[in-house]
Amino acid sequence: MVILAVDYGDVRTGIAVCDKLAVLASPVTVIHERNAERLAARVTQIAQEKHAEKIVLGLPKNMDGTEGFRAESCRAFGVLLSETAKLPVDFQDERLTTVSAHQMLNVTDTRGKKRKEIVDAVSAVLILEDYLRKMKN
Repeated sequence: MVILAVDYGDVRTGIAVCDKLAVLASPVTVIHERNAERLAARVTQIAQEKHAEKIVLGLPKNMDGTEGFRAESCRAFGVLLSETAKLPVDFQDERLTTVSAHQMLNVTDTRGKKRKEIVDAVSAVLILEDYLRKMKN
């Protein structure tokens, strides 16, 4: 099953996808869009291009596991995205994925503008990898 992962952000939204066997997660792109409807339309277009059967949306939880304002915004976007894409949307806890993405980019010595452009796509890959691990267990 091809799954598209979304690291939803106010300014940049990272996109990743897995292969049909749900083994390998790869970055796709980072979308620069603030308007939720236009963002949902762009994510839907990518989902169709990649033949995705499901979308996984990173859910920003607080460190204590509670959900705050940002999680509410993400859940609202998930409803919009599900209606726009006509695909099921699951949520995956994304705590510390951005921190992990920055650590990975430190290892590869990715700096400056290039780092800013890809960190959200790397975060989406980490969200998708966590989701795939959860599915297998």
